[in-house]
Amino acid sequence: MPDPASIHRAGTRVLSVLLVLLGVALLVSTVARGGGVLSVGVLFGLLLGGAGVARLWLEQARERG
Repeated sequence: MPDPASIHRAGTRVLSVLLVLLGVALLVSTVARGGGVLSVGVLFGLLLGGAGVARLWLEQARERG
């Protein structure tokens, strides 16, 4: 049976990658529909992508330290 901590790490990675992909999809969709730099879709896309990248980075830092 897998260790609960390894299940938690794997789940964090999966959800973080999904956040990044969702952010990129939102950015692409907004720009394709003519959204500007300060449109809601661009801002949310950047926030979601940034949250996913930050989660991945923090998870790596926790594993190293």
